[in-house]
Amino acid sequence: MPKGKVAVITGASRGIGRSIAMALAGQGANIVVVDLGQEGVDAAVAEIKELGVEALGVVGNVTVTADCENAFAKAMETFGRVDILVNNAGITRDALLLRMKDDEWDAVLSVNLKGAFLCSRAAAKVMSKQRYGRIINIASVVGQMGNAGQANYCASKAGLMGLTRSNARELARRNVTVNAVAPGFIATDMTDALPEKVRDELTAQIPLARLGSADDIANAVLFLASEASGYVTGQVVAVNGGMYM
Repeated sequence: MPKGKVAVITGASRGIGRSIAMALAGQGANIVVVDLGQEGVDAAVAEIKELGVEALGVVGNVTVTADCENAFAKAMETFGRVDILVNNAGITRDALLLRMKDDEWDAVLSVNLKGAFLCSRAAAKVMSKQRYGRIINIASVVGQMGNAGQANYCASKAGLMGLTRSNARELARRNVTVNAVAPGFIATDMTDALPEKVRDELTAQIPLARLGSADDIANAVLFLASEASGYVTGQVVAVNGGMYM
């Protein structure tokens, strides 16, 4: 497990990113929380430190090259190394194709795909010199199967899987693995707010007959961040309850 390692996690102040940060910290990793809001970053850092590890908060926008490079510069200044990157930051701007605006398309592709590219490039500079690293991208089941009203989101997550495979081939010789986790429908504040009928319809599509939890995703990330996954690279690990096979 990643005891003593340093993990940079984007979008780590809430939701799945927060669960991933806590899971890695629970295994002894020091955490760099990267997110947009100072308040959320500070709260996540405080919670992580309660687990007895070190945590650093960096406010930044993953769509901005300078912000991504700054996050890694601060991580190196504080810890002297970065072992794990989790590209979790993501947004949605749902609309049917005929109604989707240019800025809705651009925003989602910029955060979900360009952000992962910028952070991966910054991480690769560090990890290549170390001759060690784990890059884990948080994709989505809808990037594999599509979903009406989410052309931008589906395209960004499908692109993220392609980025995963390409970067895995490039970085393998440096002992850096690159993998993705593709969550299915996960219980969040957003799904909790859905009408019961809609939740039931979602659940009916899942062979395991339940929505996933953020911890289900964090557990997959723990494996990919560990030494046990050293011979796994370029893969998409589906955590979807059997919704897509």
